[in-house]
Amino acid sequence: MTAFEDRERAFENKFARDEEVQFRITARRNKLLGHWAADKMGLTAEEKDAYGKSVVQADFEEAGDEDVLRKVLGDLTSAGIECDADTVRAAMDDLMVEARRQLMDEA
Repeated sequence: MTAFEDRERAFENKFARDEEVQFRITARRNKLLGHWAADKMGLTAEEKDAYGKSVVQADFEEAGDEDVLRKVLGDLTSAGIECDADTVRAAMDDLMVEARRQLMDEA
């Protein structure tokens, strides 16, 4: 195997690891976002945990964050909580930082 092939394989492995880490961070962020929204809706601890999982699942509907935003915003609105897309997006941004910190602390 040539040095070029070794280097190419190393880049591919790094890319795969980076993608996996980003996926885990986003999933953690979505769970935290679900907990944030559940607190606003006044859900019980069991409901909060289940809702967090449902927000993680919502992210598999389409690429990007719009599916998560739609779910959380729709659920908050249905629960009679005054909230807009900018508020949810700001929470998503803040919780992305928190999710990254939590995963780094676990490593």
